[in-house]
Amino acid sequence: MFITSDLKLKHGWVYILSNKHRNVLYIGVTNDLVRRIEEHRIGKDKKCFTSRYNCFDLVYYEHFGRIDEAIAREKRLKEWKREWKLNLIKKKNEELKDLFEEFSEGKYLWK
Repeated sequence: MFITSDLKLKHGWVYILSNKHRNVLYIGVTNDLVRRIEEHRIGKDKKCFTSRYNCFDLVYYEHFGRIDEAIAREKRLKEWKREWKLNLIKKKNEELKDLFEEFSEGKYLWK
């Protein structure tokens, strides 16, 4: 398979953010999880979903060796029922706590 330089495949992260009441979920994908969560928290675009619904807590993440795999996973998760998403999150983060501080300090709970 031939890949041009502009199509190099990097690793990727799928992540789920929630608000403090845990009644809203946002699913995203990125190649730099710390940077992306910080962007959400800064709230550059006040009209974006995470700003409108105060979704700033990282409650779940998955790492992939290739960004296209992460994108495919994100698309699948977005089709899931809310209950399924919550069950997925609770398998790794039973208390639904914000994982960002631990993650940004390099204390990955899982990969």
